[in-house]
Parts: sequence; C-alpha cells; structure tokens
Amino acid sequence: MAFNTIIFDFDGTVANTNRLVIESWQKVYLTLTGKEENEAVIKATFGEPLAVSMEKAFPETPVEEAIAIYRNHQKDIYEEMIEPFPGMTELIRKLKKDGYKVGVATSRLKNTTVIGLRKFGIADILDCLVTCEDTEKHKPDPAPALISLEKLGADPKETVMVGDSMFDIRCAHNAGIKAVLVGWAEAVSEEDMAGPDRPEFVIDKAEDLFEILRG
Repeated sequence: MAFNTIIFDFDGTVANTNRLVIESWQKVYLTLTGKEENEAVIKATFGEPLAVSMEKAFPETPVEEAIAIYRNHQKDIYEEMIEPFPGMTELIRKLKKDGYKVGVATSRLKNTTVIGLRKFGIADILDCLVTCEDTEKHKPDPAPALISLEKLGADPKETVMVGDSMFDIRCAHNAGIKAVLVGWAEAVSEEDMAGPDRPEFVIDKAEDLFEILRG
C-alpha cells in the first residue's frame, strides 16, 4: 500500500532532545529527592506529556512546582542543545517537495516545538502542527493523531505515524494508522517489539522511510 501522509513525533524523532530531557529530569530529582534517578526510568516517560509523568514521579509535590524546576533548567539552554537527528530535516523537505502531506504531533508545548522547528528550518513547510495544548487527551490516546488527520484532510489508511516511543506507536494504532519506529529510539524494549502493539515498520535511517511510503 502506498501512503501519502506522514505524521511525525518531535522529541526523539525529529529532534534529538534526549540528553536535554534527561538532564532536566535529573535536576528535578536532585532538587526534590536529593539524588539522581536511573536513566531507564526517565526514558520510559519519553513521549508522555510532562505533567502526567511528573505527577506520577513526584506524587507529593504539586505538579506545577516540579514542572517549573524542569523548565527553568531548560529555558536558557534548550535552543542551543537541540539538534535534528541525521537526515530528518532533509527528509521532511523532500517529502514536501514530492507532494506528501506532512504534520507533527507532539506532547511538547507549542512554543518550544516551534522554536525547534524554526531552528531546523522546517516550521513553515509543515501542513499541520498538533501539540499538547491542542487536546486534553494525549498519547497513547488517538486524539493527537485524529486531530492531525482532520487538519491534514487525510485518510488513516493512507497515513503513517513516525515516532520513537510506545506512546507514539499506540497513538497511531488507536487512530487506525500504521506506525513507523525510528531505529534511534531509546525507550522501546525487545519486549515491546514482540508485543501486540509493535510497530509495522522500523527505519534505521531517515531516508529509509521512502521505501515504506512507496509500498
């Protein structure tokens, strides 16, 4: 089957924000508990809205307080630290040139997502952007994908969703969309890959996506 629409996750998929996110989480852990957390625990939150993850991790702390520590740590270093994964900006530009519909659906806030997209030079070529501010329901709920489909005027059967976490994969499947996992994902286990929600496709390099799209 050929596809004509691609919905990308942002963090960990288009943008390499992994080290920034881990360091910011560790700042919160150090501040609230006096010690750092195992990185595997932090990586397990990749793809989930920050407020949801913070509430689970620090149930005795007001979520706004925990988020403030996290964002204050990032505010002066975010744009400097983030970079696109190899080939991803070129991929998105080529997709648009070839006539594909392209969107981004992320659990990140709109402001910082746009900062990243502008840094990468692709903010103005996307057909839609859906952030955590556009819906009260978040990945793995299908809402972000369904909103993207509506904005793009796309058929789920002709769409793929590209992400780096099981939140992305399940969001895609819950919306009736086939899922593509990036090979540089850090939060997907062998158990996930063998389970019922495993992605239909895996790409090791950004340009590998074209083989999937062309069927």
